[in-house]
Amino acid sequence: QVQLVESGGGLVQPGGSLRLSCAASGSIFSISTMGWYRQAPRKLRELVARITSGGSTVYADSVKGRFTISRDNAKNTVYLQMNSLKPEDTAVYYCNHESLASVSWGQGTQVTVSS
Repeated sequence: QVQLVESGGGLVQPGGSLRLSCAASGSIFSISTMGWYRQAPRKLRELVARITSGGSTVYADSVKGRFTISRDNAKNTVYLQMNSLKPEDTAVYYCNHESLASVSWGQGTQVTVSS
């Protein structure tokens, strides 16, 4: 079992930036994928970005060039730097950890982009 604790959400104006953090603890395997998903009201949860323990990344087309995912394996922490935020980025952002043993989700952190 892996526990995930997210932080860094909040209210930001369009064009602004936020950085989300997600710290993992528990039964963490050295080979895993960590990522961020988001869910807006009345919409399905969607992938934002993910990163493997080797550093390979995947981004949703809607965030390419604006968001950057990174990972500190020594701290078991994944980050999501979000720049040039748009109102359509408003959602609850969830951290995800996947390994051969388990799939875990964080509780979510609200990101609101509004003037």
